[in-house]
Amino acid sequence: MTHNPIRPWRDIERRKSRQIMVGNVPVGGDAPITVQTMTNTITSDVAATVAQIEACAEAGADIVRVSCPDEAATAAFPEIVRESPVPLVADIHFHYKRGVEAAEAGAACLRINPGNIGSPDRVREVIAAAKDNGCSIRIGVNAGSLERHLLEKYGEPCPDAMIESGLDHIRILLDNNFDNFKISVKASDVFMSAAAYQGLAEATDAPIHLGITEAGGLVSGTVKSAIGLGSLLWAGIGDTLRVSLSADPVREVKAGFEILKSLGLRHRGVNIISCPSCARQGFDVIKTVEALEQRLEHVRTPISLSIIGCVVNGPGEALMTDVGFTGGGAGSGMVYVAGKQDHKLGNEAMIEHIVELVEARAIRIEEGK
Repeated sequence: MTHNPIRPWRDIERRKSRQIMVGNVPVGGDAPITVQTMTNTITSDVAATVAQIEACAEAGADIVRVSCPDEAATAAFPEIVRESPVPLVADIHFHYKRGVEAAEAGAACLRINPGNIGSPDRVREVIAAAKDNGCSIRIGVNAGSLERHLLEKYGEPCPDAMIESGLDHIRILLDNNFDNFKISVKASDVFMSAAAYQGLAEATDAPIHLGITEAGGLVSGTVKSAIGLGSLLWAGIGDTLRVSLSADPVREVKAGFEILKSLGLRHRGVNIISCPSCARQGFDVIKTVEALEQRLEHVRTPISLSIIGCVVNGPGEALMTDVGFTGGGAGSGMVYVAGKQDHKLGNEAMIEHIVELVEARAIRIEEGK
């Protein structure tokens, strides 16, 4: 437990959903909200795909999705599954046979889009393959690929059309006695996504996969996702999520955890509280934080660290963190441990010393001391 416990006024009451399994990872119910990402390698390149999955898992990904656009991809899938440290979701579009092949190849979950997978008969074949191989399914509704009859009915993509699409597809799964599924209703528009998810949350008890699709680049996409996903999570909606960025998938994982950490819904790694810096700073805050982020990436234990440039807010922030450093004068500052002043330290030794303190604190927390 970190020095700064979550207080009751920050508690979020999560929507009650039923729980499914994605491989050995529970999704929904009282399970932690899981973080997902998706590989962007050529799936038939097993070495590259596995390397990317391993990097994402190291960053904290609970589940990784892999696109299966052709037979070469599903042919490579069994080996990828064997080498993956986390459960894999096979991403299926257009070709229902790829879904059957992926289920048989060891996918923990199949992601299918009701707008492009084909007729109900083809969907039934995919369901049968999922049943036979212990596979869950994610219904993935996207505003950009809604069924033609819904576009004709509503005139354009909208929350009601997305919800109807999702519920229609849920009905097909339930009619085939299959309830091991989760669902998403994604759009690139934050307002459309939020409204669709809110309506969906009221209409089903299925676990909900959150995402703002095609959100954009690293900065703009993270901001857009934080607003959309954050508002839904704050309302208690969401059992698993992916931050979709035009960036390294590892960045998606880190952004997902930062969103959850900011709401007190997951705790992993070092949470750095730092000031933007100004003329009062007693050391170079920006370079220090950049260095500490890199040096402390390997720490998985939840720890709070404050790095504040001067004594205006530094002491107050340090009172609420596991480890803290506040800039002072004459090239030195004050180190705080467990919210209390502990010792002075020269700026030149700060980074190495803080890394040592955080690593030692992580060990003590893991040992329950």
